[in-house]
Amino acid sequence: MTVKSESIQVGLAERSYQIIFGQGILPDLGAQLNRVGFPKRVALVSNPAILGHYGQRVLDSLASAGYDCSVITVPDGEEYKNLTTLESIYDQLIIERFDRSSGLIALGGGVVGDMAGYAAATFLRGVPFVQIPTTVLAQVDSSVGGKTAVNHRLGKNLIGAFYQPKLVLIDIETLQTLETREISAGIAEIVKYGVIRDSDFFDWLEENAAKLLALDPEALLHAVKRSCQIKADIVEIDEREGSVRALLNYGHTFGHAIESLCGYGDWRHGEAVACGMIVAARIALNMGLSDEGANRRVETLLRRFQLPVDVPVFGLNQYVDAMCRDKKMRQGSLTLVLNLGIGNAELFPIEDVDGTFRAVLPELEAKIDG
Repeated sequence: MTVKSESIQVGLAERSYQIIFGQGILPDLGAQLNRVGFPKRVALVSNPAILGHYGQRVLDSLASAGYDCSVITVPDGEEYKNLTTLESIYDQLIIERFDRSSGLIALGGGVVGDMAGYAAATFLRGVPFVQIPTTVLAQVDSSVGGKTAVNHRLGKNLIGAFYQPKLVLIDIETLQTLETREISAGIAEIVKYGVIRDSDFFDWLEENAAKLLALDPEALLHAVKRSCQIKADIVEIDEREGSVRALLNYGHTFGHAIESLCGYGDWRHGEAVACGMIVAARIALNMGLSDEGANRRVETLLRRFQLPVDVPVFGLNQYVDAMCRDKKMRQGSLTLVLNLGIGNAELFPIEDVDGTFRAVLPELEAKIDG
């Protein structure tokens, strides 16, 4: 049975693919895979919790469409997004004799999607894969655009590849089983799109914050689809982050440092990004690029979505060291995404990293010294 759905196209020549949106569309997966000519031998990569909620629905759809499916289970949590878990995926693929005429399906949040995508990019030098994101964060960000990676103990997503999926299927019904904290963390990325690209969308978020937190289907579909459209538009221009795609890193430079210092899993990715957006907005204000009114709106909206805005207490030198290990370091300078009010942002190379952050984070030194 085909369920009503909408779609947008990510136009990347021979790597183009559709993002399918809807409510209750998981049973349509098999038909969608047949439509794009996906291999009939597949491995479904997921974690135990997600499999418990949605695994049978997905497996039934695959079976009814003629797919031969194995299940690969990975642990749940950012702390498991590493080379050890990745190797366990390779192990099962090799043991079960998967070949280049097979494919991978990622069912889960960003951790599952990133790992399954990187496994697909590297197993036998590349097999096709599909994303079925089941968290807000994955639906609006990590499942779209082809970034796949695992973490290293010295930094987030340092080992990875650009590798586009063949299809992204987004069923907002999967968000109903999420905890409130997980929902809020994902919404941080939605707020990001409004700040860097679309002031009207930011206005809409201010007006519809309560509906989004309550998982109102109409509001969710609008927010997810608009976020994906913004990201697709940017990825079509700059697939491999040579220029404008780096704007999507708004809040991420400092956010990744928080995750690294606090330990992966203690802070949700979106929570760290929320704090990172606050820090970036402070820097923008200090450099005369933004204004206090815009910064207040960003902070107020993040608070309404129950997101943290206070920076965890570590030494400033620890933050600087963590950021200088980031992928965004180029020729000794750190590139930051800074907002120009609401709805626009630009990239700025920062040579005096210590001085730039010291000027906007005096509370760190005060708390540490005290």
